[in-house]
Amino acid sequence: MKWSEIKIHTTNEAIEPISNILHESGASGVVIEDPRDLFQDHVTLYGTIYELDPNDYPEEGVYVKAYLPVNSFLGETVDEIKQSISNLVQFDIDIGKNQVTISEVNEEEWATAWKKYYKPVKISEKITIIPTWEDYTPVSSDEIIIELDPGMAFGTGTHPTTVLSLQALEQYLHEDDIVLDVGSGSGVLSIAAALLGAKKIFSYDLDEVAVKSTQINTKLNKVNDRVDASKNNLLEGITSTSDLIVSNILAEIIVQFTDDAFERLKPGGVFITSGIIKAKKDLVKQTLVESGFEIIEVNQMEDWISIVAKKPE
Repeated sequence: MKWSEIKIHTTNEAIEPISNILHESGASGVVIEDPRDLFQDHVTLYGTIYELDPNDYPEEGVYVKAYLPVNSFLGETVDEIKQSISNLVQFDIDIGKNQVTISEVNEEEWATAWKKYYKPVKISEKITIIPTWEDYTPVSSDEIIIELDPGMAFGTGTHPTTVLSLQALEQYLHEDDIVLDVGSGSGVLSIAAALLGAKKIFSYDLDEVAVKSTQINTKLNKVNDRVDASKNNLLEGITSTSDLIVSNILAEIIVQFTDDAFERLKPGGVFITSGIIKAKKDLVKQTLVESGFEIIEVNQMEDWISIVAKKPE
């Protein structure tokens, strides 16, 4: 099968929404080429070093790349992707140069590309994320291993917004908690919550592909008996209460359901928010406070913010 590589030259701020657009358009995964990666130590947990080619990276901004099957609808799909990306400016998202290029690759090259970018990564004190094709031996008895196939869905678990969410889950989730995962994507946060001891996790996403991906990945990690993945628009129509809510989506979306989150949490419950670009930090904090939350922690990784809020007891 022939594949078409679509490459968007954009900004760090636009990575998450553009990745979601590509995912919803049928992309089998997303690659991020950020020039800052060239100055980091790329050592896998096996101790081997993998080299990155500077020629693959822009001098400024980032490349977001995805792969679409070559078919009679490709031109129409690309046009829709371009329009959806341009529409992001309505949400005050800086899309930068927004240069879109298309090139053709064969299936073998596409498959190999994933292994170049996706290695075992230790996310937090306990959590390590590995691709399904890697053999990995835990380095400690309490290490939590999450297996993901990046070809399944948007969200490999290594983006700063996901790392911040996972670290907060490790800190604030208690055994037997009831958890709501709003905007579940690939299901990595739901899987982590289950492996950290949550009694039940309800995962919601508006995208049916994301719901299916969560179902596949939870089965892969043998936690599907505790994760209920379904299609839903944020928390609309949800009446059950929970101990913890986690949501790794855009700041503009988070502020739309802070009131619902407050109502769905038990007194003393925790709301973990991520996917917030630094410029939107104050907007989210203010909205959370106006909904009744107490801000208990604000964390930053690169240009991304995670805010942890608590419903008063």
